[in-house]
Amino acid sequence: CISNKEMIHELQLKGYGDLEKEKLFLKSFESLYLLYAEKLILRKAKKQINFDDLLAMCQKNDSETLTKFLIYRDLKTRGYVIKDGFGFGSDFRVYERGHFGEKGAKFLIFGLNEGQQEKMGALQKKIDEITRMGKEPIIAVIERRGEVIYYKINKMNFFENKARLEDSFEF
Repeated sequence: CISNKEMIHELQLKGYGDLEKEKLFLKSFESLYLLYAEKLILRKAKKQINFDDLLAMCQKNDSETLTKFLIYRDLKTRGYVIKDGFGFGSDFRVYERGHFGEKGAKFLIFGLNEGQQEKMGALQKKIDEITRMGKEPIIAVIERRGEVIYYKINKMNFFENKARLEDSFEF
């Protein structure tokens, strides 16, 4: 929670946090990123909290905290404004560079760790809902080394060709 008005204004312009009652509330991945980038000093009582301490605290509430942070950090370093996702299994809304505050998010990104399984039906449902909203669905895969690889997903229809299917099985 940030209460300094100058800091709130500066962070809001860059797409950080949600304003409630003249205070800016940061998501865990935003706080982790600002700590990582050495742009935030976090204290609990009089003790200063470092990145590792905050990560451990956040992971108790959300096991996906590290995955979200790695994606967030990667997108931030590429110059994107990122906000928390709004359902459909998406982790983030990503705005085109230079369009935050002017247009809605162009991309909805959901993260997967390498080796994590996702059912095709669930993936299909997410893609359908995201494309219906006029957004582009993207999967961000975190490799074991922490590198993020992005896959843009397009809907593809496979039409059954019964005539050819029957011909291929004739003996």
